[in-house]
Parts: sequence; structure tokens; C-alpha cells
Amino acid sequence: MRVRVALIGNPNVGKTLIFNDLTGGKAHIGNWPGKTVEKKEGKLLHRGVEIHITDLPGTYSLTAKSIDELIARNFIVEEKPDVVVDVVDASNLERNLYLVLQLLELEANVVIALNKYDVAEDLGYQIDVNELSKFLGVPVVPTVATTKQGIEELKDTIIEAARTKDKSKKFSINYGKQIEEYISKMMDILQKDNELSSKYPVRWLAIKILEEDDEVLKLIDERPIKDAVRTLLSEAKNALGEDVGVILAERRYSLISEALPKILKGAKPLTLSDLLDKALLDKYLGIPIFLALWWALFSFTFNVSAPFSDLIDWFFSKLGEIAETYISDQQLASLVADGIFRGLGGVLAFLPPIFFLFFGLALLEDSGYLARAAFLMDKVMYKLGLHGKSFIPMLLGFGCNVPAVMATRTIDSEEDRILTILVAPLISCSARLPIYILVGSAVLGEYAAVGVFSMYVLGLVLAVLVALSFRRLLPYFKGKPSPLILELPMYAKPTLRTTLIHMWERGSLFLKKAGTIIFLGIVAVWFLSNYPWESVHQGDRVVLENSYLGVLGKYLEPLVRPLGFNWMHAVALMLGFVAKEIVVGTFATLFGLTAEGETSEKLIDALRSSGVFTPLTGLAFMAFSLIYMPCLATLAAIRRETGSWKWTIFAVIYGLALAYSVALVIVTVGRLLGYA
Repeated sequence: MRVRVALIGNPNVGKTLIFNDLTGGKAHIGNWPGKTVEKKEGKLLHRGVEIHITDLPGTYSLTAKSIDELIARNFIVEEKPDVVVDVVDASNLERNLYLVLQLLELEANVVIALNKYDVAEDLGYQIDVNELSKFLGVPVVPTVATTKQGIEELKDTIIEAARTKDKSKKFSINYGKQIEEYISKMMDILQKDNELSSKYPVRWLAIKILEEDDEVLKLIDERPIKDAVRTLLSEAKNALGEDVGVILAERRYSLISEALPKILKGAKPLTLSDLLDKALLDKYLGIPIFLALWWALFSFTFNVSAPFSDLIDWFFSKLGEIAETYISDQQLASLVADGIFRGLGGVLAFLPPIFFLFFGLALLEDSGYLARAAFLMDKVMYKLGLHGKSFIPMLLGFGCNVPAVMATRTIDSEEDRILTILVAPLISCSARLPIYILVGSAVLGEYAAVGVFSMYVLGLVLAVLVALSFRRLLPYFKGKPSPLILELPMYAKPTLRTTLIHMWERGSLFLKKAGTIIFLGIVAVWFLSNYPWESVHQGDRVVLENSYLGVLGKYLEPLVRPLGFNWMHAVALMLGFVAKEIVVGTFATLFGLTAEGETSEKLIDALRSSGVFTPLTGLAFMAFSLIYMPCLATLAAIRRETGSWKWTIFAVIYGLALAYSVALVIVTVGRLLGYA
């Protein structure tokens, strides 16, 4: 026997923990077809029955107004899973039962996992589980996901529900005489369409039409009965005199309120969560506390991960040295040492900060604090044209744009998420800092620190201006950011196992997807910068100017000449596409130096004396390096998170255009003011 299960529930009810408890933490992670929302699937064998579980996005309802709601509803309607397990927060029963009623109206075969049962008891609540099961007409299993309490019973109940499903047993809410008349008339029309009535629950369709559900109306408009449906809908709206959807929602909540006194006893006392929120959400203390916590996370991520990254880099560099020593063929040795080992080391050096970052994020998320961080920053971000949850990716961008892009998946709205992805690379990451220090030290003199700081300010200002511009100019982003609607969960003690699972699920995506693309890109750059071999490698000298990359730089020189740049700048910027740190290494190679250790001062002196930069062109180059196309790792993350080459290419094009424009303004204004 094989049972297909859909796992659904409100956000922050412990659904992920339930999924991990059921599947043993073994899941296949991907994206929903045509969507960029994470899809998680797992399976287990229980009492000889193979159970396949699909974890649906967390959602408060099935109105299909957000991408998460649409995915969840479409899966239940189209795929018709054998059982739908709704994870309900026992400590917040009234809010959670609304989704249960919608599932029952959808005629899903529901099993309730009444999670956080221990929390409800600690709060002084007494829940009559039998009365709740009687009210809903479905099995209810109390669970405590953190300790796996009730999980075995839940598995048994899933199998039993799949075996004894009664299709004739239907849950129905009485919406009052007038609305019920229109529901009945609408059902009569829908019954005439055999294809629709055989595929969808007819009463549910009728209710959704009266609610003016966009997705259902689109479906109806493709059917022969559309005119009759539209006529009756118009008649119902005129007769009822107000939004039918509001009336239906109010009736569902009214039904819950009427039943709750029989099910739930006890009053909620003042909790530790309430006391913590008084400080953590305070209008004066909230943001300073948040910034302090975030700085701690930021420091933890990059300070703790630095030795691991250095170790990885050292290990692959040693492998490169061994390859150069034992491979006699010079070209093959260079490919293996530089193109493969050092290239692979460059990719894997990204892993420690990303894994540690997601470990820290998982701790904040599982503790309940991450939702509060978004709540704190919502008003500020809203005025800037961004979603409240955009603040977290933007802040991460100061460390690395890759995890910043990956962190946008916490944003529910597709439009807000993509907008955040597009502006996140404008935040000055740590990889750009070596460029600022090198160029600033070489040509800005005593103003070098000011020049470096100005780049961070410029990145923030541009991110805001670009977000506001896209809101006004691009139809896809037209309008205001979607409102931040979230339910603040109670604070909880994260479990190490769940935190590690979250860290691995998110971090491994970079290893599997972005890492492959970066590695191939580095090998490609190795080829372009080393061939034609005889022209580039002249004895002990490497003449990068003669390489395919150098030739391309010469072709591009006329384009960058208005900015005061030459072919060297063009080549450095092209190589910086792979990783921004390579820009410094490119200048070192061009001057026959290395960019490490004591030679960094020699490189600064070489740039200062060569005349490659003036103070004006140096500042323009720093700005261009900040703004132009994201590095290959970030582009791979953008492609991964948007699921679209269109947005990835758009990020490259708008970044180049913006970088060129800003650099040109700096040079032009500077020259008008008399600076060289």
C-alpha cells in the first residue's frame, strides 16, 4: 500500500519539525514546477505501508491571494492526496482552525496534528480532543514535535484515514438562508459542466465564485457556463449589498467562536514571551537590540568560518603546488593546479560562511526572533519600497551577496522577493573591500578611508533608489509592497538536530547548484587568460595582454575610455565577474606581483606610480566595482532563487548600465569641478 500525504499548516506551528519527525529528516529539496518556492518531499515506511509526504508552504488560508496559498490549494485540488495532515498550534487554536474549515470545504481527507500540546498545557489551557474531533468530524492527534510525542500515533492515524476514507461524508458550513440560496443556484449551473463537476468539489467551486476568487473565475471563464455563472454572481453581489467574501469569512470565524467554549478551557496568562516582547519590540529598544544581535550573528559567521575557509584554501593551494611539481606538461599542470584545484578551492571556500550563517539564521528562526526582526523593520522598509523581510537579506549583503540572495526565500510575495533579489547585490559585500582599499590607498591619500566609507553609503542609497524606481517604472513591481502579515510565534528553545537540518538543507543548495556554475566559470576564465599559450607565457613572464581575455579587453577599451579607464581596467572588471577579489589579483598579475603579504604595499606603490588611476578615475572605478554585474556566485544564486534566466540577465544588464552611468557622472562632475 502507498499513501500520499500533504502536510499543511499556518506558519510557525512546528510543521517542519513534524515533517522531520515523520521522515527522519531525510528530504528531497527542490522547487515547485514553474515556481521559486521551496518544495520538500520525503517518505517513510510504517507497518508495511509506504508513506510519501509533500510539505506544502505555510499558509493562513486557501484564498490563493499569495503564491504560497496558491501552491498549497492547487496541490490539494489537482493532486488529490490520500490524506492532508493539518498541523494546528494547540496554543492558538482559534486562529488555526480557520484553515481547517477551508480544507474540509475542499473535501480533503483531513487528519489534525494538534502540535505544541505541551505549550498549551503550560499556558493553562485544557483542550477536549474528543470534542474537537467531533466538531470537525476528523481524527485529532495531540503531538509535541520537539520530543516526538504522538508521532507514532500520527503515522497510524494517517494509514487508518487513507484506508477508511468516506467520500459520502462531507463537511458543510451553513452560511445563512440568503447565501445558501445562491450557493445552491450556482451549484445547479456548475453541475451542468460534467468535466468541472467531476474534477472539483462543486459546493467549494460555488463558494469560491461567490468570493470572487481570481483563479477559480479564470477557470470558469474558459468554460461554456461562464455567462450563466457571471450573471448569477452579479445578481448575488447586488442582492447581498456587500463583499460576499467578508460575509463568508465572518461566518467561518463565528462557527469557530461558537464551538470553542466546548473545546477549550482556561485563560492565557502573562508568559515569558510576552515579557520578552515588551523589550524586544519596544520602539526605542527594539532596533538597537536587533542590531546588536545581528552584529553578533555577523561576527560569529565570518570570524568562526574564516579559519575553515583559510584551511580549505590552503588545502587546495597545496594540491595545486603538488600538481605543478609532479605534472611535467606545463599546460596540463596549469589546468589542474590553477583551473581545477585552485578554482575548486575558491568555490568551496564560500561554504563555511554560508553554512555558519544559515546555522545562525536557523537558531534565530526556530527561537521565534526572526519574525520579530521583520516586524521591527517593516515600517522603514515599506517606505523605501521594500518588504519588511527585505531588511534581513540586505543586512546579510554586507558580508556576502550570495547568502543575501538565498535569504530572500523568507519573503512570501513573489514580486517583493524578486525586487529584493535585484537590489541585494548593490550592498557592498566583503569581497569588494580589497578593491576599495587597494585603489583608495593608491590614489586617494588621506581621503582613502572616506572613499571606502562612501562606497558603503552609495550602495545603500542606490539600493533604495533602484527599488523605488522599479516600483514606479516596471509593471511587474507596480504598486506598494505587500503588507507584512505574520503571527508572532512564542519563543522556543531551538533543537540542535533541527537547526543542523535547516543549515544543511539551505547550505547544500549552494554546494550543489551555485558551486558547479562557479567552478565551470573559473575554468573558463583560466582558459581565456592563458591562451594562446605561447603568446601569454613568455619564459617566466605572463603577458596577460596577449591572452584572449587581454584581446577582449583591448576591444572593450573604447567603451570604457569615457570613464578614464583603459584595457587593464576592462580586463580587471571582466575577471571580477567571477569573484570581486580577482580584481586585485589581476592588477598584481599585470604588474608582475602577487597580491598577498608584503607585496600588497608594492602593488599600491605600483598603481600610484604607474598613472593607471587618478583620484577621480580611482573613485569612479571603486563605484563601478560596487555596482556592476554581481559575481558569478551571486548570479548563480539569482538564477537559482528566481528560477528565471530573464531576471538573471536583467540583473546583469541593469547593473552594468547603472555602474556605467554612476562612474560617468563621477568623472564628468569631477572634471567640471577641475579635478583630473
